[in-house]
Amino acid sequence: MKLEFHGHDERYTVEQSLLNLFPGELPVYEPIGPGDENWAVVSCREEEGRLLAAVDLCRGGEKTTAFHTSALSGTDYEQEGQRRHAIGTCFFQAYRALTGNTPPWGMLTGVRPDKLATEALAEGKTPAEARKLLEGAYFVTPRRAALALETGTAAFEAAKALGPRDIAVYIGIPFCPTRCAYCSFVSQSVERSFSLVEPYVEALVKEIEAGGRMVREAGLHVRAMYMGGGTPTTLSAPQLDRVLAAFESAFGPALDGCGEITVEAGRPDTITAEKLAVLNARGVHRISVNPQTMEENVLRAIGRRHSPGDIESAMDLAAKCGFPHVNMDLIAGLPEDSPEGFQRSLDRCLQFGTDNVTVHTLALKKGSRILLEGLSIPGPGAVEAMLDYAEPTLRRAGYAPYYLYRQKYMSGSFENVGWTRPGGECLYNIYIMSELCSILSFGAGGSTKMVDPARRLIRRRFNPKFPKEYTERPEKALSNQADFAAFYAR
Repeated sequence: MKLEFHGHDERYTVEQSLLNLFPGELPVYEPIGPGDENWAVVSCREEEGRLLAAVDLCRGGEKTTAFHTSALSGTDYEQEGQRRHAIGTCFFQAYRALTGNTPPWGMLTGVRPDKLATEALAEGKTPAEARKLLEGAYFVTPRRAALALETGTAAFEAAKALGPRDIAVYIGIPFCPTRCAYCSFVSQSVERSFSLVEPYVEALVKEIEAGGRMVREAGLHVRAMYMGGGTPTTLSAPQLDRVLAAFESAFGPALDGCGEITVEAGRPDTITAEKLAVLNARGVHRISVNPQTMEENVLRAIGRRHSPGDIESAMDLAAKCGFPHVNMDLIAGLPEDSPEGFQRSLDRCLQFGTDNVTVHTLALKKGSRILLEGLSIPGPGAVEAMLDYAEPTLRRAGYAPYYLYRQKYMSGSFENVGWTRPGGECLYNIYIMSELCSILSFGAGGSTKMVDPARRLIRRRFNPKFPKEYTERPEKALSNQADFAAFYAR
């Protein structure tokens, strides 16, 4: 779509709106010609303390115009936000006038739509006022606004228990048995990169040891640890034990307030009694067993080498170990799946008695086999039917939503939601999705996030992406740790 701006240069705002409302459309910055059928002219000016925005939108030759006016006040930073909101609102209103559609999340384009509710509650607004903000100022549908209020309230309550020197830790294991069709994560298939695993563990242990010293010296406290991937249980039992032992030893007293250690076991074909025994012995509170589907044909379509029976066996092993919390993940919209198949998968997961279920919506990621090979996937209507079944079914079974997030290119522009029975919340998921505290990340592709909630300040540092690069450049991770320590020395 050709874009033309008058009186401003808010390219990012318009580009994100375009991505949200017209998936697949790319911005083109060329002059609009008489024969062009897809274009937008986005204007914004200031007049006597007010913002006046206008959008002329043409799609397939059909045209409409929308206007929006709002107050302009506060600091330069606040005015910049007001300008972005006015332009985004006007673009959305033009889209809705032209198409008659209202996406489930309205004009919101970010990863964390419930953050608005959390911030509103923190400012002293009532739940009704927070919900009204989502529906009125951002055009979120009532159902999604209610969902965001629930998860935003969970984040608001979790924030109350955090101190200024409380942090969380992430340990990344970027290896999987095979690569799933929907995946674009920076992870290595063990069958192709087995030789990298042992050097990676060696480098990871050294980074953890250095990070633990830094955290102790800075007087920080770890409230939650999450080991994810990839698939952490791709490691052997001795390798898992070595990493967890290094974490326990390196952080020492900094773990006194840590009530949550999670390991994403993930793929059922990597779970063994020996590995679960290691996790149990090292005090792991929570594991994930992530079938994504219980349908045999869907497992084959996404490139999984396990069967529904393997999932059953993995859950039996987990039950025998007696982990306090077990999470299961499902994805709505996988290749070859149907609303009926998704319903069967969810019903079977609930029969296991797990206290956490995360319902993801398929995100069409660049580099995934789904896109590269053009695999057939359910349409937005089918995905909506899957989610429409999940919510009431989970609520009837005693679950409530406690965190959510969105991704680009999601089927039907929906969301991912974590559901829990009372007392089963994974605090790490709340901390990272709602950006409540700093996250110190270890391993290849690790994203360390430094958060100062009082000043709404967030800084990020990234480890090398690939395992080989990570093992060859330990100085990068150590530099990130130095920045982390400096952040808390202010």
